[in-house]
Amino acid sequence: MASLFSSAAAVAIIAACAVPASAGQARPDNAAQDTWVAPSGPGEFATFAPAENRVRHRIDYSIWTSALANFVVSMGPPLRKRPFAPPGAMGTRTKLGHSSIYRLDGAMVGFTFMTPEVKDSFTAYREDLESVPDTIDLQSISKNEQLAYWMNLHNVAMVEQIAKNWPIRQPREIEIDGMPLDEAKFITVEGVALSPRDIRERVVYPNWSNPKVIYGFWRGEIGGPAMLREAFQGSTISDQLDRAAREFTNSRRGTEKRGGTLHVSELYTEAAPFFFRDFNRDLRAHLLNYVEDSVLRRVEETDAVKATLREHDIADLSGGARSNPYFSTGKLGFGVAALLFERRKKLDYVERKGLRQGTVTFSNIDLPGDPEGKGEVE
Repeated sequence: MASLFSSAAAVAIIAACAVPASAGQARPDNAAQDTWVAPSGPGEFATFAPAENRVRHRIDYSIWTSALANFVVSMGPPLRKRPFAPPGAMGTRTKLGHSSIYRLDGAMVGFTFMTPEVKDSFTAYREDLESVPDTIDLQSISKNEQLAYWMNLHNVAMVEQIAKNWPIRQPREIEIDGMPLDEAKFITVEGVALSPRDIRERVVYPNWSNPKVIYGFWRGEIGGPAMLREAFQGSTISDQLDRAAREFTNSRRGTEKRGGTLHVSELYTEAAPFFFRDFNRDLRAHLLNYVEDSVLRRVEETDAVKATLREHDIADLSGGARSNPYFSTGKLGFGVAALLFERRKKLDYVERKGLRQGTVTFSNIDLPGDPEGKGEVE
């Protein structure tokens, strides 16, 4: 497959006139104004706080959308039931591919189909994104555009490094210069070295107050928020995050009821200092914005909340393993074929039962009297 990216021209910037902003740096809205304290850390991260004046610049991520459309496979709506049984490998009891109970949730990335040229192009594109602030004043574009930039940069970097180290069963096993992938400072923006975790906890979480931002960061794991099949765009990011939040919170990897306790993803503990200071109360209030039907009842019927759910296996079609030539015909190995077979059975079930497969959203329709900054993720 030819390289999907082509140099710095891959990142297009569309400029218009400058406009005033409606707000400056925000703080988590679940904390009292006079008690919230920003997490400690180097002052260099303060440079990324959104400025008060806004300029109408838009960054075009169409190249990244093209890549995602080629390599990301949506597994369909969450069903909260055991995965459909895969076909057996003839003459063996060996289970190839994924075995996680969450394997039909979210989305999977086809790392097995990425050529060395494509993997190199991810590095080139990540470097293109890093250079964007050399062309525009990043902190002065709209907050939605800034948010889309940080989420796309984070996710491109994660895909790049996992692709380079594939095959691997769990992304947390990857190290860069002796540091775990999530802690490694291999991203540089405006001269500041950043890790994926820095982008989340030093740049985005302190400067955005809406907890739905946590669903925009792809961790490379089945247990995390799913990768969308399109890049984040400033004009649609609020709806995109709502869609990601709804899928995650209604899935078994997001919420489970066990007795009188609501078990939730461990990822919520990472975001707790920013959005869920009173973990039980604040997280419940957040979940009620997205959970539906039986999951809503589970939230309402429980008293305690515990963050215990986590699945570290890679969100990869093949389960992080190369195709076994003995069971493979070409590049579509048995593990990939088995997962796609299960997915097909799931989607047939969804269609047969008449279950909802998606939502229709309308965004950025300007109406008379609409407030300035409509649709901005605070």
